[in-house]
Amino acid sequence: MAGFDETFDWVVVGSGAGSMISALVMRQADKSVVILEKTAWAGGTTAKSGGVMWIPANRFMLADGEQDSADAAMTYLDALQELDGNPAPGTSREKRLAYVTQAPLAIDFLVDKGVALQRGATFWPDYYDELPGGCKTSRTVVAKPFDRKELGSRRDMLRKGFAEFNVTLVEGMEAQGHRRTNKASGKMLGRIVLRTLRDLVLGRKYTTAGGALQGRLLKAGLAAGVDLRLNAPVSELVIEDGTATGVVTMRDGKPWRIGARLGVLVNAGGFAQNQAMRDTYMPGTQAQWSQTAEGDTGEMHRELERIGGQLAQMDQLVGYQMTLAPGWDKTYVAPGAQSMTGKPHAILVDQTGQRYMNEGGSYELYCENMRKRNIVAPSVPSWAILDRHYVELYAIAGKFIDKKIPENWIESGYLHTADTIEGLAGRIDVDPAALAATVARWNGHVAKGMDEDFHRGERAYDNCGFVGDPFSERSAIGAIDKAPFYAVPVVPGDVSTYGGVITDAKGRVVTADGNVIAGLYATGVTTASVMGNVYPGAGASIGPSLTFGYIAARHAAGLDNQL
Repeated sequence: MAGFDETFDWVVVGSGAGSMISALVMRQADKSVVILEKTAWAGGTTAKSGGVMWIPANRFMLADGEQDSADAAMTYLDALQELDGNPAPGTSREKRLAYVTQAPLAIDFLVDKGVALQRGATFWPDYYDELPGGCKTSRTVVAKPFDRKELGSRRDMLRKGFAEFNVTLVEGMEAQGHRRTNKASGKMLGRIVLRTLRDLVLGRKYTTAGGALQGRLLKAGLAAGVDLRLNAPVSELVIEDGTATGVVTMRDGKPWRIGARLGVLVNAGGFAQNQAMRDTYMPGTQAQWSQTAEGDTGEMHRELERIGGQLAQMDQLVGYQMTLAPGWDKTYVAPGAQSMTGKPHAILVDQTGQRYMNEGGSYELYCENMRKRNIVAPSVPSWAILDRHYVELYAIAGKFIDKKIPENWIESGYLHTADTIEGLAGRIDVDPAALAATVARWNGHVAKGMDEDFHRGERAYDNCGFVGDPFSERSAIGAIDKAPFYAVPVVPGDVSTYGGVITDAKGRVVTADGNVIAGLYATGVTTASVMGNVYPGAGASIGPSLTFGYIAARHAAGLDNQL
């Protein structure tokens, strides 16, 4: 191709899950591939995440005897669109159907390539499991823990995960019950400790969750001959006569033009680290509260818009409610708060002392509720209200405080405590009568065994270990009636933005007039989500990234008719 410094069949911007699977598809078809990653590590935000994929009717749940199908998943996703009531440009029935039918095939493809995956859990329900087609068990898929040493001399290419040891998310959740003298939890905790010590002795370097997923994909990609380049930011998409023909990147500090014979896939993440874009599209949110990788700055959103792509759903984010304990800004992943306020003996109130949502359920909805509530009443931060029952059983910001409160938690103004609810209200500048009335009303709900205001605990997801307490008789509700009482702030953080360029059912970028840009594909949170404005379940961003990377590569390589 004329005018380029070098040429590949398939050029990929970004190194997340969708990028890697697309590269494996192309290499199987004997096509040349280059992946251009702007940061110093491969894996993007996915490597920092839980690495969960929402995959209906996947091979693992079917092997467990579960009854699931593309039809059931479509029924559920369609119901979510009706629930939202606001048609989202990034989704359509055709696109949702492509997702639910191709996602299980993408997983099969990876397993056939030697990427070790497994079911995320047998109990990790959809976030709106009560809707038609909703799943009350689990549609999740994750990678098995991965030993970085399998990457050999290139193990330092992989971005650090949030859990660098040999344990799954489910095992970690099961071990949380050890304070209840739960025998199964105690045994699980013991196995984790012994396993960690063994790995230390044997020199193993495990990572789990998103790090494991990206590590296994990276290993497969490198073995297949994918050319992965780090510190290679893309500044321009080259469009000639309406067709994407390549990109402009950097090499040795100079612009470097790379041509693409079959197409370009953009999977460059979102714009969570770009405060100016956040101020434009989701005012009031903070980049400093985002758990995304440092490269999540939105340049490709702007570039896709420049060449004719249409941005949509840009006000959406994948929420991650967090509590800003001292030192949170120095941690790799800040302490989450849903597993705190969704457990018994805890509620969330705004700055007027009013409870305003179900503290369980979807983290995306949780943070959206905080943002909406803040328009009518000050709610950022909101206050988690807890009692002595809570701190004897559960952690706050990853620490148990019943025997010793961490240094500087009180002095810094993070943790507030008092012997009465009215006294606690005074510490957090909330009307004492209002907070006392809210807590009394909550305790009344608990006495009746149901949350009459917001129905916490009525969904299966509210009761799983990631939110509630499955070891408790009432896994989602419990009275706040034992002194002392505590309060800590909660803010609407995120693990990603959720809006971007509109794509079709083949992953092709669509212009404002409804036409596609030939040879230009996009996936992941660079795109407006196929899920619309609602987050259906754990893994509803990584799952689509992977699936549409798979779909796009098959289309570009002319493999559509070989399914």
